[in-house]
Amino acid sequence: MDFLATARLYTRVVELGSMSAAAREFEMGQPAVSERIDRLEKYLSTKLLMRSARTLACTHEGQLFYDHSKALLALAETAIASVSIRGKENLIRGPVRIASAHCPGEILLPSILMRARMKHPELRIDLVLNDTIVDPITEGVDISLRLGHVGEGRFVAYPLGNVRRVLVAAPSFLKHAGSISVPSDLSNHPFIRSKGTFANEQLPLITARQDTEFVRIQTMVTTSHWRPLYELLIAGGGIGVLHYAACANAIRSGALVRVLPSHSIPELPFHALVQGFRPASPRIRAVLEILKTEIPLALQQASAPLAEE
Repeated sequence: MDFLATARLYTRVVELGSMSAAAREFEMGQPAVSERIDRLEKYLSTKLLMRSARTLACTHEGQLFYDHSKALLALAETAIASVSIRGKENLIRGPVRIASAHCPGEILLPSILMRARMKHPELRIDLVLNDTIVDPITEGVDISLRLGHVGEGRFVAYPLGNVRRVLVAAPSFLKHAGSISVPSDLSNHPFIRSKGTFANEQLPLITARQDTEFVRIQTMVTTSHWRPLYELLIAGGGIGVLHYAACANAIRSGALVRVLPSHSIPELPFHALVQGFRPASPRIRAVLEILKTEIPLALQQASAPLAEE
């Protein structure tokens, strides 16, 4: 049995939560994957996975073996990279799986990942978008880019900067909405928001004196993705909060305008999370360094105030 290859297959089965998904990734038949996992369990004389028709979960021993396998694979990759030389540079190659929140993942990351690929042409990047803060170990990714306060977990969090947000509406909505001159006016108008934000119907606003006040809102539409929120606001459906990077062009063109411009929405901290229990492989470290350099610059550019502000 090729132990490293089998350990690599096992870790992907755990991370993907599916033998069939791992089979597609490794271009194998699902029965072949199942057979190799069975042989691994016999070799180790222990049960690693609890399997049913719909679910797959690690046993206690299976989780231990997963953790140590990830560390072993990272060390093996480091050993290979230490002697893989092209000219005078270490060759960075192989897959890096990145998770990100939708909006920065769609607006900021594509150009950054293109530059990473230009610098390291043999990188294979798998980008997964979702808005949930999950421990990268549970999520099955190498790097997780997350908005908001990350809390604690089996990860190391690297701060990347803050994401600016703005309260906006379309001129067509404001034309018929009446005056919105003080924060309390917001409760008289339909609010559109992303799920998980301002769910208590309280909108935090920072005043010119840097005090924070909470204003009641009236949510009429919620959405699980920023793009429908953007389109609903452009169409004049109500008032809402968008990432500045997502609406800067619309503000510049006049398709959206800031509401209560003397107030601001608290910014969201942005972090890169990496697994903390094992050393990162050279390719993960290389991509992480690019993200730590490029994302703060992109956030600065995205948060630069427009001339009319």
